[in-house]
Amino acid sequence: MIEIFAVGFGGFIGSVLRYLIGEIPVSEPTLFPIKTFVINIIGSALIGVLAVLISKQVLSSPTLSLFLKVGLCGGFTTFSSFALETSDLLHNGHPGIALSYVLLSVCLGVLVIVGIDYLMM
Repeated sequence: MIEIFAVGFGGFIGSVLRYLIGEIPVSEPTLFPIKTFVINIIGSALIGVLAVLISKQVLSSPTLSLFLKVGLCGGFTTFSSFALETSDLLHNGHPGIALSYVLLSVCLGVLVIVGIDYLMM
């Protein structure tokens, strides 16, 4: 039962952080959804650090791991917004921006995790 509360509380914190970052006034001169992109890259970096710390047993609590990885990172990152923004770009006639958004998000997200894993090992 404690695991459920850990995930829920972590998700609450992650979601609120995502919302607050979304409220930061940023002048977006292009159609590229920079806020969601930055949130997802930060989330990728955070989960990469957590994965390394857990693998090294620096963080050994399964409950803390669920709180941080599933709850906090899961609530903070936003695949559904990423998918919706990509779809909106396609529907509004911006396939090049949509493609660059998808490629940059996926490739940079994975590279951040690989880089962190490499640097921390």
